[in-house]
Amino acid sequence: MIGDVLTSTMICDNLKRMYPKASIDYVANENTLAVLENHPHINTVIVFKKEYRKNKSAFYKFLKDIKRKEYNAVIDAYGKLESNLISLFANSNLKISYTKTYTSWIYNQTFHTHDDPDPKMTLAIKNRVTLLTPFNIPEEKLILSPTIHLTTEEKVEAKTFLKNKGIGENEEIIMIGVLGSSDIKTYPAKYMALVIDSIVETRKVTILFNYIPSQEKKAREIYNLCKPETQQHIKFDVFSNSLRGFLGLLSQCKAIIGNEGGAINMAKALKVPTYAIFAPFTGKAGWFIEENKHQAVHLKDFKAETLQGLKRKEIIESIDTFYTAFEPKLFKNHLIDFLKSL
Repeated sequence: MIGDVLTSTMICDNLKRMYPKASIDYVANENTLAVLENHPHINTVIVFKKEYRKNKSAFYKFLKDIKRKEYNAVIDAYGKLESNLISLFANSNLKISYTKTYTSWIYNQTFHTHDDPDPKMTLAIKNRVTLLTPFNIPEEKLILSPTIHLTTEEKVEAKTFLKNKGIGENEEIIMIGVLGSSDIKTYPAKYMALVIDSIVETRKVTILFNYIPSQEKKAREIYNLCKPETQQHIKFDVFSNSLRGFLGLLSQCKAIIGNEGGAINMAKALKVPTYAIFAPFTGKAGWFIEENKHQAVHLKDFKAETLQGLKRKEIIESIDTFYTAFEPKLFKNHLIDFLKSL
């Protein structure tokens, strides 16, 4: 996923700081490449194509290509079948990953993932920092957040695009992550509409929706549920067809508010304030730490007893019930405070 790919770039940042002359290769799925463009600490992006999952012959050829190059170290921050095989084929005396009983034989050094919250970093970051243990990087020198690198030209293009869509340079823009990466990670449409109403009532901003053409019907449903006066502030047809173009638009926003996921993580990497609504089955500690610039809400913050003792699978099986309980009024004042702080 994009959030995983982006977060793992901080491994490259830390290695490059420690070993400035090192050549760093990064393997990533082809649909995530936009967040890696212009990254100064990645020398080569090795593209893992979609066809490799369906075509075993093509995947085997890819693995043989990997094997031809010698590496001083291989770090597997993904820990799934494809990366296990890449690590197995890679030519290196040092192979690092997370501890799993059925794959540990592939690696020289493995580390357990963390479950306990850390006030200094998200668990997603903490687990990746753990993979850097063999390199003895001083704790005070660690880079603990990823960065997306937009060019000046890309930012200018985004400003021009917005201007051509009738959005003035001095207008305050808030992006809304109206849809999650799946239905079960998407805040209910009627509730999201109420959230957007509250935003416009609090701050007379221009609203952009983050969605792709295939999601237009679901995004339109949320638009139609908003109050008529709120709809006047929404530029529904202003969006980018490319991920890099989306990043340019996001960089021009005052904040992004909506479903926790890739867009929230990308905004953080662009230093854009975020307000994330977590799915009831997703723990906040994995992807969020309390900061003034970044805020997040979870059902557990307000109705912890409804989730107590339940496993992830049990919550997902009754996801509608938990979303129904996660009413916007629970965090309305918290959201208003965030908006006033921008």
